[in-house]
Amino acid sequence: MDPNNTFKRLFRTALGLAAVALLAACHVAPPRTDDPNEHLNRKVYAFNDKLDKAVIRPVAVGYRSITTPGVRTAVSDFYTNIRLPITIGNQILQGRPGQAAVTTGRFLVNLGIGFLGFKDPASMLGMPLYDSDFGVTLARWGVPEGDYLVLPFVGPTTVRDVWRLPVDSYFFDPLSYFSRNHDFHHGEYYAPSVLYLVTLRARAIDAESFLASAYDPYVFMRDAYRQQRLYQIYDGNPPADVIEKMQGLHDDKDFDPDELLDEQHKWERQNGQNPD
Repeated sequence: MDPNNTFKRLFRTALGLAAVALLAACHVAPPRTDDPNEHLNRKVYAFNDKLDKAVIRPVAVGYRSITTPGVRTAVSDFYTNIRLPITIGNQILQGRPGQAAVTTGRFLVNLGIGFLGFKDPASMLGMPLYDSDFGVTLARWGVPEGDYLVLPFVGPTTVRDVWRLPVDSYFFDPLSYFSRNHDFHHGEYYAPSVLYLVTLRARAIDAESFLASAYDPYVFMRDAYRQQRLYQIYDGNPPADVIEKMQGLHDDKDFDPDELLDEQHKWERQNGQNPD
């Protein structure tokens, strides 16, 4: 399994599914009540966007320019594999010993015959790649999502999901554990995490056209994030009523997707886009 292709499919699926949610949110209808911090969130989103354009994206573009696709795939495979203990730990907490055993097997196979994870023989052996974290664990324990948040330097999250940052990093992430227990100096402590973030950003460059076509990128990202999280929580099969509730379609009985698509196409024409 090529992690770059996997990321692209996930990103496109999430954004594609978020299109209806985006249009519903931008429709002249009763205000959505699922983003009470929107005013502040938009300010943080704007800050993160400026930071990305000024620093993060140029670094990611530079990384792509000095590496080959094969090198980027190998680095991506390494980070995908080395972070699998995060998924394993949370699968155990979720009461999924079968999935935890499969993920452990995948981790060991790639660590061994996959040259420390720079290759992915586990996928060729038919071992599925699961992805989980403490936010998903809390969701499966019944903890409510809470407000949607956009954090500086972090991006989209929720009150529930924000707990994955300290918990997964401290208890399950091998890179974090390695850094804490070795005497690094200056920037060496952050180097593995920085390279991981650059790798993630480099993957996303190919999917930027989806965001560029949205006439409200903030709403697009918000709903894409929520859609993607739902698919993780429900193993790729969220109930239809859960999606509709999240999109606010139950609150607007006059919802007309054709009308909203026309609004999207009108915006695209006004902004030099070419709608299909």
